[in-house]
Amino acid sequence: MPPSSSVLRFRRTTPMAAAGAAALLVLGSTPVHAQEADPPYRDSMRAVDDRVDDLMSRMSLDDKIGQMVQIERGAADAGEVAEHGLGAVLSTGGSAPDPNTPEAWADMYDGYQRAAVETPLGIPILYGLDAVHGHNNVRGATIFPHNIGLGAAGDPDLVRRIGEATAVEMAATGVDWTFAPCVCVARDDRWGRTYESFGETPELPSELTSAVTGLQGEKLGDRPTSVLATAKHYLGDGATEGGLDRGDAVIDEEELRAIHLPPFREAVERGVGSVMISYSSWNGTKAHADRYLITEVLKEELGFSGIVVSDYDGVGRISGDRNFTPEDLRAGVNAGIDMVMISKNHAGFISDLRAEVDEGRVSQGRIDDAVRRILTKKFELGLFEQPFADRDLLAQVGGDDHRELAREAVRASQVLLENDGVLPLAPEGGKIMVAGKNADDIGHQSGGWTVTWQGGSGDTTEGTSILDGIREVAPGTEIVHEREGEGIDDSYRAAIAVVGETPYAEYEGDRPDGLVLDDEDRATLSRLADSGVPVVVVMVSGRPLEVADMVGDWNGLVAAWLPGSEGAGVADVLFGRSAPTGRLPVTWMRTSDQQPINEGDGQEGLYPYGAGLSYDAARPAAPEAPQLP
Repeated sequence: MPPSSSVLRFRRTTPMAAAGAAALLVLGSTPVHAQEADPPYRDSMRAVDDRVDDLMSRMSLDDKIGQMVQIERGAADAGEVAEHGLGAVLSTGGSAPDPNTPEAWADMYDGYQRAAVETPLGIPILYGLDAVHGHNNVRGATIFPHNIGLGAAGDPDLVRRIGEATAVEMAATGVDWTFAPCVCVARDDRWGRTYESFGETPELPSELTSAVTGLQGEKLGDRPTSVLATAKHYLGDGATEGGLDRGDAVIDEEELRAIHLPPFREAVERGVGSVMISYSSWNGTKAHADRYLITEVLKEELGFSGIVVSDYDGVGRISGDRNFTPEDLRAGVNAGIDMVMISKNHAGFISDLRAEVDEGRVSQGRIDDAVRRILTKKFELGLFEQPFADRDLLAQVGGDDHRELAREAVRASQVLLENDGVLPLAPEGGKIMVAGKNADDIGHQSGGWTVTWQGGSGDTTEGTSILDGIREVAPGTEIVHEREGEGIDDSYRAAIAVVGETPYAEYEGDRPDGLVLDDEDRATLSRLADSGVPVVVVMVSGRPLEVADMVGDWNGLVAAWLPGSEGAGVADVLFGRSAPTGRLPVTWMRTSDQQPINEGDGQEGLYPYGAGLSYDAARPAAPEAPQLP
C-alpha cells in the first residue's frame, strides 16, 4: 500500500529512538517530542493518568486517530499496522493463522506486537476476538457451553471460573481483548443470537456479569492473565421486532431501561473495560449513531470510563453500507464511539477523520477523550511492560483442568423437562441405542462461534462427543449408535435420541418462520417412539424448539443447549453421576406462533421460565457408576 504523505513510516530495532536522533521528529505537519532515554510514560511506577498525559503530549493528530482504528488482520500485516500507528487488530470468526494452533496464534500476535513496539512511540496494540465460550477461535482450546446453557446453570461463581480459564488460554496466545460477555436480554427466541444471551430476564445476565471479573480480575491488570472484557451489544438488541438480528427495537424508554439496561449497569460497576455497540436500532435510530444512549446514558449517567467500540463495520452501516463515509465517521465518533472496528481501508479512516477534525465537524476534545480511554486500558493491562504472549501457559490451552471445568459446566446446565422415571439410566447391563444427528458431532454440540464464525459439522475441534461420553460413563452397557434409529426393537432397554439444531451465528441463525425440528429429527424420533422402547430425548440447541406435538411420545426430555467440547457432561446427568440442577433461562413456547413469549406476559408456554426437574433423592443414583476422574 503506498504511504500517505501525512504519516511517517519507518521501523526501529528498539521502542526508543536511537542515540543521536534529531531533537525533533515531524509526523505529518505536527511536531512531537524527541525520544528521551526514559520518557515518563515508560515509567511503570507513575500513575496511569500521568503516563497517558505524557504520551498524548507526544502524539500528532494522525497518531491519535490511528489509535482509534481496529483493523481485521486480513487487511493489514504487522508492518502496515505499525506504519499507520493503528491501535488494535482483530480476528473475525474463522480468521486464524495457518496452522490454527495455539503456538501459531502466539507467533502471529507477537509479530504484530513486535512491530508496534519498535515504532518511535512504541505503543502496543490491543488484539481482539470473540472468545465467547472459551478461546473458541483456536482449534484445540476448551469450548465451554454457550451463554444460554450457563444461564440455565445460574451459577455466578462457575461463570467467573470459566472467565478465568478463558483468560489463561487467551494469554497463552497473546490475545488480550475478548468481545465477551454478551449481556443482552433475549426476548424473542427466533433471534439468531439467542444462545449468546444468558436469558430472557435482566436478572440472569446481571448476575452473570461475574464473567467480567473472571476475564479481567477484580481490577483490570491485577494478574498476568488479565484480559480486556466487553459487555455487548449496547443497547436493546434482544428486543428487535420479529427477532431479526440488526433490526429495530420498537420499545419505549421505560422498557429499555427496565429490561435491557440493568446488565450493562452491573457490568460497568464491575469495571468492564469496553462496551460494544449493537448493529440494531432503537425506534429507528441506529445505535452506532445514538449520542443519547452512548454518551449521555452510558458514559455520563452510568459513569463508564472504558472503551466504546463499534461492532464490525458497524459505523459504516449507519448509512446502510458497511463501507464507511466521512459522514458515518462523524456520526459515530460524535455519538461517543472511541474505537472503530473496520474490515479494510485504515488509511482512508485516518485521512477522512482527520479532515473532519480539521473542518471542525469533530472536535479535538472528542478525539482526545477517545484516545485517552484507549491508552488507559493499554497501560492498565501492562502492555507497555509485557507486550508479548505468555508461552509458559501454552500447555494449559485445552488442558485437563479446563476441560474438567467445562464438563462441570455442562452438567450444571442440563435441564430435565420430562421424566417418567426412566432417568437416571443405569450404567450397567443390557443394550441402549443412541440415535440422532447430534449424538456424535463435536461441531453440532459446540454451535456457532467455534473455530469459524458460523461453526460447522464434524470434528471441528478436539473434544468428547455426547456419544463418546455415554460410552465412557456406561462401560457396562452395550451402546449401539445408529444415526437414524434404524433397527430399534424390544431388545434395547432404552433409546437416547440426540437431536436439535445445527450450527449458526447471528443473523444467519434468525428463524422468522419458526423454530421447528427438521425432517430428519422428526423421522428419527417417530421411528424410536414406534418401537415401544423407552425414549430419552436430548435436545442440543441454542434455544427452545417446537416439541409440543411429539413430547407425549417421550419418556424423558433433557435440554442440553450447546454444551461445547465436553459432551461427557451430558452423559453424567443421563446416567446419574450428577443430578440435574439446571433451570430454564427462557420460556419454552408451545408453538412458534407464541413468539415473543416471556415470563409475565400472560402467555402459557409448554414449560415456564425457571422450570426444571430433579431426580428423586430417595432413588439411588447409579451407585455402581465409577467415580469422576
